Amino acid sequence: MKTQKLLILFLAAVLGFTSCRRTDDEEIIVPPKAPETINGEITANKTLTADRVWYLDGVVLVKNNATLTVEAGTVVRAKIGTKAALVIDKGSKLIADGTVTKPIVFTSGKDAGARTPGDWGGIILVGKAPTNRTTPVQVEGGVALTYGTDNVPADNSGTLRYVRIEYAGIGVNDSEINALTFYAVGSGTIVENVQTVYANDDAYEFFGGTVNCKNLIAFGTADDDFDFDFGFNGSLQFGLALRDPKFVDAADDGNGIECDNDKDGTDATPITQPKLSNLTLIGPNNAANTASRHAYGNRWRRGAKFIFNNSIILGNQKGGLNIESDKSANFYKNGDSQFKNNIVAPFGVPFLVTATTLTAAEMQVKALADGNLIIADANVSLKLTNPFSLTGPNFLPATGSPALAGTFVATPNATAVTYRGAFGTTDWTAGWANWDAQNTKY
Repeated sequence: MKTQKLLILFLAAVLGFTSCRRTDDEEIIVPPKAPETINGEITANKTLTADRVWYLDGVVLVKNNATLTVEAGTVVRAKIGTKAALVIDKGSKLIADGTVTKPIVFTSGKDAGARTPGDWGGIILVGKAPTNRTTPVQVEGGVALTYGTDNVPADNSGTLRYVRIEYAGIGVNDSEINALTFYAVGSGTIVENVQTVYANDDAYEFFGGTVNCKNLIAFGTADDDFDFDFGFNGSLQFGLALRDPKFVDAADDGNGIECDNDKDGTDATPITQPKLSNLTLIGPNNAANTASRHAYGNRWRRGAKFIFNNSIILGNQKGGLNIESDKSANFYKNGDSQFKNNIVAPFGVPFLVTATTLTAAEMQVKALADGNLIIADANVSLKLTNPFSLTGPNFLPATGSPALAGTFVATPNATAVTYRGAFGTTDWTAGWANWDAQNTKY
């Protein structure tokens, strides 16, 4: 009897083992866990895992030197009606480190087909890098934080890599905020391969700071694609802006770049001077039903300096390079600012200036002497594959494109390449960027 019982136990064990085995061809399906909501303050390290969808309920503030880690492939949605936003305070970090095949997505809480710009706030990083402010400045959008008087150039606010930020742009007090805002963010922060989609204000705005970015996409922005203020002195290489002709801010001009030293045009230091190389800034090119406030490729004003090299300004409605103050005009005239080895192919006029010390004709003479190329028939001569499509764009230069020529101009924090604009022979948007976020199911 004892032997019989042992035999039965042995057979049961064998059968149990067999029932749990799976062939190599079987797919093991693990259902996602139930969504989880986060709100209020995060004061200790926390991880948002990729095995569920996370919802932001109102303003979520990471503070007290805590780190919020978001796993690759995670989807974070904003709870509708709560004016949700993710805010990282000084000393804290956001580690959102996705991959080409597993990007991290911050998006609207609405279902596919119903999303609109401004469904939620966006992401705000507050750091300790220098600005040109001498007293603390209030963060915009109704968030009760200040920035501006620290002096830690290499401050680290975390990592954003292979991240999409979709349908952002409403503030806590109904004022617009940006899809991704950098307040005094330092050079220790990693920002690479980030896409904003239909931001209701600016796509990216930099208030002071020293952060250096690569591979940024602004798609369908209402206001400015890249905005720099308050002494920003960081850099961007490989930036793309693609504007929707029918969508623009009804109250303000939408530009590829807008830049001020400060709103009063003072001589406060450090003077704002972004270091920009290999950007492709694409305007509506007077497409059917183009909204009236689409404006310039570059808008430098209020005492700002600039370095803008090796880039393409294409199809911008009102013009290419626009300088709007005597101070900014003088910086360009005397060489403190650079505009070199660019292709200028706007729908509007290539050069504009509002200054007493420089004329548009003088700007053009200087620009041509600095290796810039003016193209009037951009659709033909520039030879980008399909740059104006809003559903399946292709920004790669075709054979014979002048984007594959020119002499690279050395620019701080930029790697030398053999082309002008954001793309050579490789499409770095492939696999992680989304040109149809409206219809993507999350």
